[in-house]
Amino acid sequence: MTTEGKEPPEAGVRGEVNQDRFLAGQDLARWKSPVGRALARGAEWVTRLLGPYAALVITLVVGLAIAASLALAFGEVYESVTEADGVAGLDDPALAAAKSIRSPALDVAVTAYTNIGGTVGMPLIAVGIMIFLATRRRSWTPVILMLAAGLGSLLITIVGKPIFGRSRPDLADAIPPYEHSASFPSGHSLNSIVIAGIVAYLIILRLETTRARVITVLVASVFAATMGLSRVYLGHHWLTDVLAAWAIGIAWLAVVITAHRLYITVRTRRHSAVVS
Repeated sequence: MTTEGKEPPEAGVRGEVNQDRFLAGQDLARWKSPVGRALARGAEWVTRLLGPYAALVITLVVGLAIAASLALAFGEVYESVTEADGVAGLDDPALAAAKSIRSPALDVAVTAYTNIGGTVGMPLIAVGIMIFLATRRRSWTPVILMLAAGLGSLLITIVGKPIFGRSRPDLADAIPPYEHSASFPSGHSLNSIVIAGIVAYLIILRLETTRARVITVLVASVFAATMGLSRVYLGHHWLTDVLAAWAIGIAWLAVVITAHRLYITVRTRRHSAVVS
């Protein structure tokens, strides 16, 4: 996708402290807000009791509970708005626009593309990237972050669909193969933005140039955006299902990245103490 900096990559804890700590000149181990500093102190306390990865895992578990609660709250608001024909007024025009540009060749191409974000394609891609990053850096951190990100988004999708039970567009408006699970939220959209986002984050931590970082973020953004819109094109989801999935996915990504920042903070302080 992009090339890493001129300096050889450092592996293990040393690489995490020296290279993963800084992002575009910002020190991820430095917390400016009182809440952030309190979280950092809590992470250090947990680490002293349970080990270096404990704070990371506990933050992810607690964060998932918070993200799931926010997703449920978001769904309630979403239902109220759609019942009042608010944002749902986007759905019918969006589906009509998608149907107007369909063609046999494009239908085949978009169906093949959306399969990449399905229950087979996306896990294979994620596992491959995860193994590559973990091996190259000789660290379990990419494994923990990617598994947490992917399994968290999957759990939110599995829990959210039966709770809200929103119907998909009519089969007459959809392109086969048809899908029959609930429509809200869009699993393809949620999982693709989370996986693409965490992969981009892990990559840009080791990139030195702004150009390389921008290209990486753009590639991830285009992938997530087109994956979501492909679901509307195929008539498998309403546009608001996709918009909701993007919002929930960004919130979960923020939790995962915060957990990683806490881990980096603890690692940096422990490493500095040992060196001094």
